[in-house]
Amino acid sequence: MSRISLLLALMLSSLFYSQEVSKERVTIVLSKLASDEMKGREIGTPENDSASIYIAKRFEEDQLDFCTGNSYLVPFQYKGKTVYNVCGIKKGKSNKTLAFTAHFDHIGTSENTEDKVFNGADDNASGVTTVIGLADFFKTEKPDFSMMFIAFNGEEKGMKGSKAISNLESLESKYQNITALFNFEMVATVSKFGRNALYMTGDEFSDLDELFNGRAVNGLQIFPDPYLGQNLFYRSDNVSFVKKKIIAHSFSTVDMNTATHYHQLNDDLKVVNFDNLTQIINNLGKTFEKLKPENFKPTYNNKVDFN
Repeated sequence: MSRISLLLALMLSSLFYSQEVSKERVTIVLSKLASDEMKGREIGTPENDSASIYIAKRFEEDQLDFCTGNSYLVPFQYKGKTVYNVCGIKKGKSNKTLAFTAHFDHIGTSENTEDKVFNGADDNASGVTTVIGLADFFKTEKPDFSMMFIAFNGEEKGMKGSKAISNLESLESKYQNITALFNFEMVATVSKFGRNALYMTGDEFSDLDELFNGRAVNGLQIFPDPYLGQNLFYRSDNVSFVKKKIIAHSFSTVDMNTATHYHQLNDDLKVVNFDNLTQIINNLGKTFEKLKPENFKPTYNNKVDFN
């Protein structure tokens, strides 16, 4: 093979392989979402709209297809205002789909302190950064599964966005192809299980974690939810899809017993371990590369409540 032919072959092959996400990229995305200018991303505010547009632009960079209509922005109504979820599709070799989700809204600002912005770096700029990071990871690859990427709005007001988009008739045919939904909720810190580890809410309801761990790379591991008394499985956006009998769990690193930043003004960039988050994103991507529709078919048991 000539040198020119070899270079051409290498260039073409690079179009079909994933690309690792840099710590710099993770830092830029998370820092933007958690910046003071976003004013806590409360649903119904101009800053919340700005956050949705920012996420849509990242989906455009990653060359995702629209989930529905002619925009990544999927509108719904909240208190008489039009607000947005953000949704993109990566077509794979199969119509069978893995969904990656996180909510991008937070709780806004305070009038009572010198630091007025609830930045929500962990809750949940970290989760949205993970979703964007996975879209980055698969930008140049055609994976075995198709992939759906959704940034939910209004979680802090009662999961308004996930309820709205989960019931959207125009997406129903796509939902029927979802094999599993991974909802990322507060993944900025190192978990009680150590680095490169997440826990899964509702692990007692399905075999998703066992199937995932059996193919996980580089020591990445999903542990059972250690905070069962807090009923986390039913308290996040995954439950909107559980009600549709879709395998849907939330994945987190936050210590719910000791975290002092949850819904506090100190949930800012200082709580974020960017090295750990970057490692998790890339190892998630490398693990999802190994999953195929024929070898990854998680199922619920009879313990889950679909109501």
